[in-house]
Amino acid sequence: MSAEVYFQCAITTLQRVWSTQSEAIRKAADMMAHVIADDGAIYAFGASHSFIIAEELVYRTGGLMLVNPIYPQGMHLMVRPAPLTSRLERLPNLGTELIAASPMRSGDLLIIASTSGRNPVVVDAALAARDLGVQIVGITSFAYTQHVSSRHSSGKKLVDLCDVAIDNGAPAGDAVVEVPGFPQKVSPLSTVTGCAIVNALVAETVALLVARGIEPPVFISANLDGGDEHNARLLAANRHRIHYLD
Repeated sequence: MSAEVYFQCAITTLQRVWSTQSEAIRKAADMMAHVIADDGAIYAFGASHSFIIAEELVYRTGGLMLVNPIYPQGMHLMVRPAPLTSRLERLPNLGTELIAASPMRSGDLLIIASTSGRNPVVVDAALAARDLGVQIVGITSFAYTQHVSSRHSSGKKLVDLCDVAIDNGAPAGDAVVEVPGFPQKVSPLSTVTGCAIVNALVAETVALLVARGIEPPVFISANLDGGDEHNARLLAANRHRIHYLD
């Protein structure tokens, strides 16, 4: 059945992502741990469905408190009409302005998720962040980005601008299931693998911080006894580098 095919594709791809990208994940986590140890902040950005990957990192039980979202103005799925999101992610210099409006500074780190990596908003965001002295971790599909041309005037794609690029394993076009009698594939893969990658980054970063004797600022569920008190203490201690509370 087609539902089983999707599960098998997801499982197989997750295994392949770990076997091929584990070193990149470890390197990115080491960068994140260094930034946190040096009193820096981490940011996350993605447009349209890629913003789901950024959201997975923010204000999340078991997640790092220090990941600040760069909201993709006009490019998230509450926007109406929905096709506007696709038009805006192709708009030159919008990514530049989003970075300029953020508190990002030299020594921070930006995680950018974009499965194709071709649109101007992510390329401009990466270029602007690099100009500030910010490190870039990109989560993209190597197969997809190699299959398409850049829509940015520089000819660059996200994969060209990262300190570390992590392959999410999605194919060109993202959808993976072939349904007999139907001409196009269905059921995209990048959200499953992207969320697995960012949670793996969190796990590895926390392990590195603990090994250094640093208390990782991690959320406990507010629905557990003592969760509110724990979260309030660490949020207060790190308030100067948490920018989504205002």
